[in-house]
Amino acid sequence: MESGFSGRVVNVDKLTYAGNPENLSDIAKWFPGRYVFVKADIGDRDTMARIFSDYDIDTVCHFAAESHVDRSIVGPDAFIQTNIVGTFNLLELARDNEDRLELFHHISTDEVFGSLGQDGFFTEETPYKPNSPYSASKAASDHLVRAYHKTYGLPITVSNCSNNYGPFQFPEKLLPLVILNALEGKPLPVYGDGKHVRDWLYVEDHCRAIWAIMKHGTRGETYNVGGNTEMENIAMVEMICDILDSLQGLKDGRPRRDLITFVKDRPGHDRRYAIDCTKLKQALGWTPHESLESGIVKTIQWYLDNQEWVTRVRSGEYKAWMAEHYG
Repeated sequence: MESGFSGRVVNVDKLTYAGNPENLSDIAKWFPGRYVFVKADIGDRDTMARIFSDYDIDTVCHFAAESHVDRSIVGPDAFIQTNIVGTFNLLELARDNEDRLELFHHISTDEVFGSLGQDGFFTEETPYKPNSPYSASKAASDHLVRAYHKTYGLPITVSNCSNNYGPFQFPEKLLPLVILNALEGKPLPVYGDGKHVRDWLYVEDHCRAIWAIMKHGTRGETYNVGGNTEMENIAMVEMICDILDSLQGLKDGRPRRDLITFVKDRPGHDRRYAIDCTKLKQALGWTPHESLESGIVKTIQWYLDNQEWVTRVRSGEYKAWMAEHYG
């Protein structure tokens, strides 16, 4: 936990397909009595109301969301229920407990802004133009949070971040998928022509930004969080291939770039994202610690060093562990 924080953290998670309490298994040992895990669904308002009451919740840091664009295309229902209805439930409960509520911080995405052209950056003033069920559901939740500030005076902050990467990321996401497939000599799928551009943000830099906003951000304000690491997807995949080749070559001696396989583009695929986080830097003094290369090297090394975790997640063993411990 961040130095100087002496409170308690209550971690609420529904434990869907990507949820894995093992990722935080050491926290309770490191901070006895200050970390509590509760399996619950933010869509269940009665259960969430009990949690607010039982633990005297005074601050909400709202990470909970369905977050994978591909899954939102195939099955948008869960995105509407969790991202919109679930956020509404939390806001109502925050309002019910406004006598002690200090902050409702809402984590969102740059995808709510839609697709950029070849030039320019997303700022906090960029109009919303979501192009997938996922980004539309996040846009709706952003608007609800802001509306509760304007209408009811709820103390809120919002952050819109670029693509996160780093340790413990579920293997369906682009970077762990590429890293793990490349390690095993499997094909590396790249959508379309591979020239879709993303701004990559190392997860620890993102967490530092959120903490800075929660401690020092102006209530009612939005802050963009980006890594200043704009790159085409194909260049990112090639970078991972080259780093892995330098660390651990394939047995047959082939360069891993030979594994790159272009696949049919997904519907509504935004062409370019890029974040301008000047406001966050100037107002709160935040800057990313990791460059793209240093963050990627750290991430690759983490997956190399944690193959047992990878095996458990891929095999579904962690689901059996969750069923035993949490039902």
